[in-house]
Amino acid sequence: MRLSSYTALTAALGLASTADALKILMGNDDGFGSGNLRELYKLLVDAGHEVVVVAPAQQQSGKGGTVIWSETANLTIPSQYNLIPAGAPSVGRDNSSQDIWYYDGTPAACTFVALDWVLPRYYPEWKQTADLFVAGPNYGTNLGAFVMGLSGTVGATFAAISRSIPGIAISASNRAVPYFNVTGASHPAVLAAQVSFEVVNEFIENTMDGQAVLPLGYGVNVNIPTLVNGTTPPIIKTRLTGNANTDVAVYNETTGLFDWDNVDPVAAGINAAYNGDLSLPGETWVVAGGGVSVSVFTMDYTSPSNTYTELVFDKIGGLVVGEGGNGTKYSRRMVEERMRKRGAMLSGRDGGA
Repeated sequence: MRLSSYTALTAALGLASTADALKILMGNDDGFGSGNLRELYKLLVDAGHEVVVVAPAQQQSGKGGTVIWSETANLTIPSQYNLIPAGAPSVGRDNSSQDIWYYDGTPAACTFVALDWVLPRYYPEWKQTADLFVAGPNYGTNLGAFVMGLSGTVGATFAAISRSIPGIAISASNRAVPYFNVTGASHPAVLAAQVSFEVVNEFIENTMDGQAVLPLGYGVNVNIPTLVNGTTPPIIKTRLTGNANTDVAVYNETTGLFDWDNVDPVAAGINAAYNGDLSLPGETWVVAGGGVSVSVFTMDYTSPSNTYTELVFDKIGGLVVGEGGNGTKYSRRMVEERMRKRGAMLSGRDGGA
């Protein structure tokens, strides 16, 4: 499916069946007043899904997966765009919609507040979980493996995936805009939301009844180039590595302050490719060429089983216990005994935490 106009997209939405409706939790790092966020929210609602937004009260880009809670029960300054006045609770509903919430914390903290406070109190039928988490679309792309620890959009998604919820992080190439300044079908925020919806909807439509949208522990990183003429660019399967960037600290002699820039030429470390299909193009390269990148990642950071990993383990072979080490071999009984002494450390903390 390729949608060439807003009218075509609206017509497609009219065909959506509420029988396929999902409970979708949304977040971002740009704030709950984001034009991109609100436009995608409207499209998902119009498609028949039940959608709840819990997003930062202030702009929180670059916070990654850090969890920083509000230190006060009330806002000490007005929220972004003065949507919520100073003195209001640090968590609450936006005046424009009962299903759009703000929290004065980082993006990942917003995800946890959504799951552990908003949903249990106000949406008990959700059973403290969601069928899908969608973050964004972000203002600006989030490309390459480095942003997996830098981007608040991805960080909020990671938080959801860690709670066993399928997550899709979406980033676009348009500039920041308050939702109340989005006017007309050709506005960049509208176009970004249309492409975002097309990708999200494709995942939903191709999921069988009773099946999760993504396998357990899986997530998707989507990046959208600058959009022109209201058309959807080619959508391409990609990998995180491949011409990807990482940061350098740039010092300003006049101000005495640091800012960031990208390493030039690109660093080899961030582009070392070990996992997945190595024939896929890098998402940075694809978006630079005008395509929409779709990369699949997992929560499992464990290195692949290869010679390099064996060499790393061999360096401490004289210390480690177990198979392949020169120390005392462990047994399941030994591990269980140690776990009993330490207390439960590996139990799940999904819904009902």
